[in-house]
Amino acid sequence: MKLFVLLSRVPFPLEKGDKLRAYHQIRLLAKKHEVYLFCLSDTDVSEDSRKELSSIVHHLEIVKLSKFLIGLNLIKGLFSSKPFQVHYFYQSRIQRKISRILNSYAPDHIYCQLIRCSEYVKNYHGCRKTLDYMDALNAGHRRRVDASKPIMKMLLREESKRLVAYENLVFDYFENQTIISRQDQQLIYHEQRNKIVVVQNGVDTDFFHSDHSTNRKFDLVFTGNMSYAPNIDGARRLVLEILPILQKANPDINVFIAGASPVSEVLELGNYKGVTVSGWMDDIRDAYNAARVFVAPMRIGSGLQNKILEGMSMGLPCVTTSLVANAFESNQRSALVVADSNADIANEILSLLNNIERSRSLAQLGEEMVKKSFSWQSTVDLLESLFIKK
Repeated sequence: MKLFVLLSRVPFPLEKGDKLRAYHQIRLLAKKHEVYLFCLSDTDVSEDSRKELSSIVHHLEIVKLSKFLIGLNLIKGLFSSKPFQVHYFYQSRIQRKISRILNSYAPDHIYCQLIRCSEYVKNYHGCRKTLDYMDALNAGHRRRVDASKPIMKMLLREESKRLVAYENLVFDYFENQTIISRQDQQLIYHEQRNKIVVVQNGVDTDFFHSDHSTNRKFDLVFTGNMSYAPNIDGARRLVLEILPILQKANPDINVFIAGASPVSEVLELGNYKGVTVSGWMDDIRDAYNAARVFVAPMRIGSGLQNKILEGMSMGLPCVTTSLVANAFESNQRSALVVADSNADIANEILSLLNNIERSRSLAQLGEEMVKKSFSWQSTVDLLESLFIKK
């Protein structure tokens, strides 16, 4: 089968959730099918990234977005009903290029990740198409409103409203629709939303596995892209609201915050007692192996968090919130410790730090659950079954 895959980012290096999902899906699909990977990019792309992707797909095209046209399109977006992110990623010259490729390549199926790319292929009817919503973006934007400054509140409310309408509208242009979790499926406001297929994320358990070391420098670890609003909020909550409660019980408790592109708000957390902020790490497994408990106190965002899967695969007990846990199937949540208030999260953390047996038991349960339910191959098998369906 000839697959045309359209992404809004170059899926390497793997520092963001959409890149991770796309990379592993493409890597496995390309073992059985001819994959034409077309990536948009608003930044320069390294030669290492090009080489890595060229080694796993049959055809690679990377087109850089014009910064001038991005700005112009966002201004035009003020007078439109489409989401601003759709305006951000759409450029007529790229549309013409994609149309030429589709006409000459004649794919058997088109796979489009995220609605921000859907404008480019929604009106192409030469083959069946699959749209990966990934997350219910409308809900993710709406949850960020309360934590934002006044001007951002207004923009986020407007974008959320536009996303509700657009996520509903674009549904009918694609034969198949996928999403990461059942929770997000129910936040797409289309009358046939139950037809959206839940294709969960996976984790490479051969890569992410515990060294079972007892020499761990940190009590707690939190990872993620630290320029992403939900992760910024999670890191600040952990340090500013939860850590003081923990340090009243034990002044020596410490926290390690690891992940790419930390903004100033995250870097400043390193000034607090017991807090280390690393920034980019060449091997994120070093962060997991350095700590005793993984904590993801997320209040905003959407989708199934890759960091949770990686933490469990690395043999760490994981403490998180209902927002994150609800993205898992009900029979999978027993592998997580779920709490929502700062006091409850702190109490659960203290229980795990003080009860080695409970901590080990939960970690083992998480490892087993991830191996059983979250292999990339099983998720790609499900995706492939949609592609080949007539």
